[in-house]
Amino acid sequence: MKIAMLTNNYRPFVGGVPISVERQAHELIRLGHEVTVFAPEYGDTAEEDAGAPERIVRYHIQKKRMDNGMVYPGVIPLEILREFRKERYDCIHVHHPMFVGPCALYLGKKYGIPVIYTYHTRYEEYLHYILCFRVGEKTPVLWRRTVGWIRRKVIPAYMRWFADRCDMVLAPSAGMRQVIKDYGTSTRVEVFPTGLDEAFFRKDEGRAAELRSKFGNGKRYLLATVSRLEKEKNYEFLLRGIAELCRKRGNDFQVLIIGGGSRMEELKMLAEDLGISDLVTFLGNVPNQEVKDFLNASDLFLFASRSETQGIVLAEAMAAGDPVVAVHAVGSDDIVEDGVNGFLTEEDESAWADRVTEALDEKRLEKMGAAAALSAGNYRSSRLARYEEMLYNQCICRKREERRMQEHVLNTDRKEEALYEEEENRGEHSAVVIR
Repeated sequence: MKIAMLTNNYRPFVGGVPISVERQAHELIRLGHEVTVFAPEYGDTAEEDAGAPERIVRYHIQKKRMDNGMVYPGVIPLEILREFRKERYDCIHVHHPMFVGPCALYLGKKYGIPVIYTYHTRYEEYLHYILCFRVGEKTPVLWRRTVGWIRRKVIPAYMRWFADRCDMVLAPSAGMRQVIKDYGTSTRVEVFPTGLDEAFFRKDEGRAAELRSKFGNGKRYLLATVSRLEKEKNYEFLLRGIAELCRKRGNDFQVLIIGGGSRMEELKMLAEDLGISDLVTFLGNVPNQEVKDFLNASDLFLFASRSETQGIVLAEAMAAGDPVVAVHAVGSDDIVEDGVNGFLTEEDESAWADRVTEALDEKRLEKMGAAAALSAGNYRSSRLARYEEMLYNQCICRKREERRMQEHVLNTDRKEEALYEEEENRGEHSAVVIR
């Protein structure tokens, strides 16, 4: 198959969607398919793109960027349109409903090929990245209500409209499948999580020991968390929970916060105000291929995000044998089995700290770590790629059958029109003879 993947963000931008797109592309290529990723420009990436197994076509972007580094694609991505005029694709896999989303629908209709959409993000949780939709204490009441209406009504309506025009929707978790179904879409929705490549299941003991020695600060336990430092990741709660954990059990642990973002300095100040700055190490962005080494060096994974659709990092942590303590949320609830491979808690610092303490019991930690590693096996990219291949083929076959039916109906109509015209002509000829 020749597969076109359209995305609003891709490497070098660090985030869940770029990671998901990249892993899917690489696994499909290993199965013998041709994958072209249509991604935005991020300056000079020609050398990096040239060495990638997937073909990457960059399209132009607007000058303005979001606070988290995401870009705004151009309104009309001419580079994508030109490429489709030159190349013939079997299917389109689009990863966003806005910007490249309508472009994917247009191309799918124009060339008669299926459009598959992955519902990665609950967009109502990310409105604050658009300046005009930010609300605060000084925001006028009328505008605050308007933003609330957009979040509750407009976005779900748009998501339903977009999904209904796709041939299939993929949801990264069962919880997200239910969310998109609750919007009222009539399109077929299948669960398809982001997979883990085999590197996540291989542990470099030497590197893990090195990192533990360097960042463990001589403490008994090393805990870790990975995500962008942004509002929706709920880091204020996490830091307050760490402070509560310290109050309850002492300071026999060190926490690694892996990831960058616009709130780095603000969160460092909060850690200092809470008196835990010596217990928390902000590492900033770490290359994707190195994240697993930090997870292998850790004993337990902490997570507080309420906006995850799957939580790729939860599966990555479990592949390293780290149990997870997370706040109840769509995505987290789908992978964490409470009391088996981790704990799920309400958004309460005291309850969260109690579960972390419980997870750090030596016998329980070992047992839950083994269960976590077993759970991660369900997310191997190689296994999921076969499933994705099957779903693509189903969409392609269905689209071809639809085209055959349309052509059959069209040909039938043409034949009927020809017969009707022939009968009319015969009638006119007979009338002339009679006269």
